[in-house]
Amino acid sequence: MSRPLAALLGLILVSAPALAHAQDASVKRRLEDRGVKYQVDADGDFKITYNYKSEGRTQLVFVSGATESVGGFLVREVFSPAARVDQDGINGSKALELLKESSNNKLGSWEIRGDALYFVIKLPDSINGGELESAMDIAGEIADNMEKEISGARDAL
Repeated sequence: MSRPLAALLGLILVSAPALAHAQDASVKRRLEDRGVKYQVDADGDFKITYNYKSEGRTQLVFVSGATESVGGFLVREVFSPAARVDQDGINGSKALELLKESSNNKLGSWEIRGDALYFVIKLPDSINGGELESAMDIAGEIADNMEKEISGARDAL
């Protein structure tokens, strides 16, 4: 490998983590500016625990720690778990119900990732802190309502 090519490759490898860190810092700044308390999980996602005191429930909401580029947009995900697919009996008929419900949502849709059902909102990363917090509120509320519908009083996610 030529020296200039090796130097360029080295610069790319050093810059990629710095770019990812800058994106993480932008979410951190937006959350902190709104006074949102969070933890960063092992995947680098920002984990927020909503506390619905009047109902005696909590709900996890995540903001992805990285973005993806799609058609010139930098997209960031906000997602919240609602059920375990096997444990909660998410089958073909329930999946069809969820698809129908997704068509009524103006922001977000239902997705299955691994063994979990999530409500996921995909947004341009240019949104401000207030818009990000609003998306988190929406995802948390919709996922928690579905968790109650599916599993009753159990508050596992």
